[in-house]
Amino acid sequence: MELDINGAKILFTLPIDLPVLGPLRISETMVVSWIVMILITGFCIWLTHDLKEENISKRQALAEMLVEMANKFVVGNMGEKFRYMIPFVAALFATSVVSNLISLVGLRSPTSDLSTEAAWAVVVFIMITAQKIKTSGFGGYLKGFTQPIPVMTPFNVLSELATPVSMACRHFGNILSGVVINALIYGSLALASGKLLGLLPGVLGRTLSQIPILDVGVPAVLSVYFDWFSGVMQAFIFCMLTVMYIANAAEEG
Repeated sequence: MELDINGAKILFTLPIDLPVLGPLRISETMVVSWIVMILITGFCIWLTHDLKEENISKRQALAEMLVEMANKFVVGNMGEKFRYMIPFVAALFATSVVSNLISLVGLRSPTSDLSTEAAWAVVVFIMITAQKIKTSGFGGYLKGFTQPIPVMTPFNVLSELATPVSMACRHFGNILSGVVINALIYGSLALASGKLLGLLPGVLGRTLSQIPILDVGVPAVLSVYFDWFSGVMQAFIFCMLTVMYIANAAEEG
């Protein structure tokens, strides 16, 4: 039994040499990420075209419900002054959910590649730092690393840098574990199916042993957790951490 649980495949390389990075390689993660963005953009365009003030359609009602949910999530956890964060948090949640669930159609989830979550975490970390500087000033931000006593400075710096690392690795680890477990289950069931059906006599056994019959049903049940529940839950946790970290940064002044 051979299982391919390697990282994202390099689909092709563009004849462009980037400083330090070298040739520009287009990976499976990059292509699927663009597909995710196109799907979300298309869905938003479909939801928001031809809006009306009266006699609204079910499509418009769905759009208004989603907007209201995003409003309550952000304002409820961060306050009115952070209403401008609603588009960012909604886009982050939608991208994470669709990226997690796109594996259901046979594409490799971008969130099973650490570079995806790392990019999100870096953006959030920059926003957290900007909010701290806005609240306390640059001098106050630097002074915060020396609290409560100067000897704690190295530990405070490590704690600060641990924020994006923990956010990225938590999301990545949960999604990748689901990918690996599903791959192991598919492979094990295919092997078991071949061995069991191979016990049948003659041509019938040799024919049926090539068909992974046991792969039908059981993996679909596990997919309800690893793809649907876990995918949506990890997106929710990442967004909740984002709003809480930024809201806390605004209170540290």
